[in-house]
Amino acid sequence: MLIILISKKIIYMISIIIPTYNEEENIIKLINKIFNISLKINIVVVDDSPKSYLNIKKIKNVKYIYRGKKLGRGSAVLIGMKEALKNHKNKIIIEMDADFSHRPGEIAPNIKYFYKEKLNFLIASRYLKRSKILNWPVSRRILSKFSNLMARILLNIPIKDYTNGFRFYDRKAAAYIIKKCSRSKSPGFILLSEIAMELYIGKFKIDERPSIFLNRTRGESKASLSEIINSFFGLLRLFIRYKLI
Repeated sequence: MLIILISKKIIYMISIIIPTYNEEENIIKLINKIFNISLKINIVVVDDSPKSYLNIKKIKNVKYIYRGKKLGRGSAVLIGMKEALKNHKNKIIIEMDADFSHRPGEIAPNIKYFYKEKLNFLIASRYLKRSKILNWPVSRRILSKFSNLMARILLNIPIKDYTNGFRFYDRKAAAYIIKKCSRSKSPGFILLSEIAMELYIGKFKIDERPSIFLNRTRGESKASLSEIINSFFGLLRLFIRYKLI
């Protein structure tokens, strides 16, 4: 059970969704790090790895969902959201990557801001003035900026970062996304842009906060060339849908 104490007031319970694929070097370390940030947290790990992480099943307050094949980050997050929403005491749902690119230390300040501003959806953004990207190769920087620029031009949503998977949702926004995106043709990274688009169209209150993004130090990136190409075509599909609404 997760009870957050902010300014000496009991706020609500939260659940953190972590999609994984071959993250055996990181996932246990990340779970331990999250459980050390002075919050009582429940975690949902959705694992697409060829081999399951049996040790995770033994950790208290962690729900482990093993799918056994690579079905995409986006669909993993949706499965995690459905699981988190089963517990009506979970009032805020967070998604983050398993490779330590998203810092657990940003969770509590972002939750505090989330409630202060009465948001439905918050993005930890890599592209605000006080944001930083550390140790990313030039090729990845160029690709990320280009894909975000393309999304901004095609979708024209007032956010800076369409593709960072460090995000905060209230129950209403999470339930809406499950309803709108469960049959999405974009199960991979492009679903991040689709989620932002759907919540913007649905008139949810959206905001961004600066984030420090650290390139992984263990394991390998999951962004394959084929997925990147598919993402560009996915953006074009979203653009066509967006203009028809």
